[in-house]
Amino acid sequence: MKALSISAAFLAIFLISCKKTSAPDPDQKPLVKKDSAELVQYGKYLVTITGCNDCHTPKRMGSKGPELIEELLLSGYQGKNAVPEFDLERAKSGFAQMSPDMTAAAGPWGISFAANLTPDETGIGSWTFEQFKTAITEGKYKGMQNGRPLLPPMPWFNFTEIKDEDLQAIFAYLKSIKPVENVVPAPKQFEK
Repeated sequence: MKALSISAAFLAIFLISCKKTSAPDPDQKPLVKKDSAELVQYGKYLVTITGCNDCHTPKRMGSKGPELIEELLLSGYQGKNAVPEFDLERAKSGFAQMSPDMTAAAGPWGISFAANLTPDETGIGSWTFEQFKTAITEGKYKGMQNGRPLLPPMPWFNFTEIKDEDLQAIFAYLKSIKPVENVVPAPKQFEK
């Protein structure tokens, strides 16, 4: 129970810190080069500094805390695992909670699972750049205009003003990593 309360506090701080504060500088020059290797490296840099691994990469507990499981890099919640146990009454009443490896979250919206971002068909393997852009900048599931909204803790609203050059770099990097077959479960809504 104490771990869940700590998780709830962490998620609350995370969500508050992710609020969009101002528009980006329109005069900012893109740092992306045309060379594909540089594009991928820049995409890796952006994925790292924006914290994508925090939720989309499964972790194991090490001597210094959570450690990324490299062979599952950015593959999302592992569907073969049981749904984590959450205090659903607390979640329904407004407390957000994270699974131990931070790839699943529960809150008033229900239970959500981090997506597979690898280039496998169970991830973004068949996605176009336009789908990726729609998902990231408009918060649409699988980048479909009529798709359901992306659920917390995905801070898509922070990316509404991201430059296409940056998105192209992120997309190029995600398409370059090792594909991991992993079907992520659909979100669970609470019974009314």
